[in-house]
Amino acid sequence: MQPAHPKSILFVCLGNICRSPLAEGVLRQKVKENGLADRFLLDSAGLGAWHIGSRPDNRTITVARQHGTDITDLRARRIAPEDFYAFDLILAMDRDNLRDIRAMQPRDGTAEVALYLEYCGVGVLKRSYEVPDPYYGGADAFEDVYHLIDKASDILLQKLR
Repeated sequence: MQPAHPKSILFVCLGNICRSPLAEGVLRQKVKENGLADRFLLDSAGLGAWHIGSRPDNRTITVARQHGTDITDLRARRIAPEDFYAFDLILAMDRDNLRDIRAMQPRDGTAEVALYLEYCGVGVLKRSYEVPDPYYGGADAFEDVYHLIDKASDILLQKLR
């Protein structure tokens, strides 16, 4: 039986060019591969306005492509107040993002807001549930972030099926 409406998920990071578009793209690919595209509405956004309208960082595009995911169609946008009503779940990439999202969350907003890896139960170094920002790192940092997101996406998809 089909759900009344697709499960809507918004991934949020600082600028919406590294972590959140990668999370959106990886989960979008997994949803498609499992024949569940009609059951999910996926998007990503950033807290800052620096990159609005830009494609994901080239290093993000590259790591996604190396793992069979095309995210070249994504464009950065800023999280907006209406997102707290339009999405069922808003997932922050790190604790600073989570704090900032909660600070702007309307009192009557209907979205559940959570830390992405914590929501999925994917801990890093036993104490952190953060997806590290690879922006100032090299290719290895983007590869590490990909693997975290890939693992979390598998768990998230199972959790929401």
